[in-house]
This record gives sequence, C-alpha cells and structure tokens, in this order.
Amino acid sequence: MQPGHRGRGFGRELLRTLAAVCVQRGYSRLEWSVLDWNTPSIEFYRAAGATPMDDWTVFRLTDDALATFARPR
Repeated sequence: MQPGHRGRGFGRELLRTLAAVCVQRGYSRLEWSVLDWNTPSIEFYRAAGATPMDDWTVFRLTDDALATFARPR
C-alpha cells in the first residue's frame, strides 16, 4: 500500500472482508505472509487478533534452482 493510503482503514477493511468470506464459506482459517522486518504490518496484524506461526519457515525455488528441479530425472 502506498504511504498516502495508510491509516485510512483500507487494509483493515480488506482483511475483514477476506475473513468474512472465510466464515461464510466455512473455512477454519485465513493465512498470509509478512516479512519479519515489517514491524508496522506485524503490529497491525497482531492488533487484528492474528498470531504469528513461529514454527514455520518459508521456502522458495527461483530461477536456476526452479528450472533444475523442474527437469525430468
């Protein structure tokens, strides 16, 4: 989100709308990722009642590693 749009409730409304869709569809959770250095976002999510999943690590395949792994063996 651009700095000029922060603090106006757009992020909260987007997250609330997604949560409402989850409840409506019978989903038991809503998950997303945030960079560990993004303190303002982490504080925002915690204030919404979200809890961090400290026991999880994100993995990613990109570029050469992705192409290499995708090749048939």
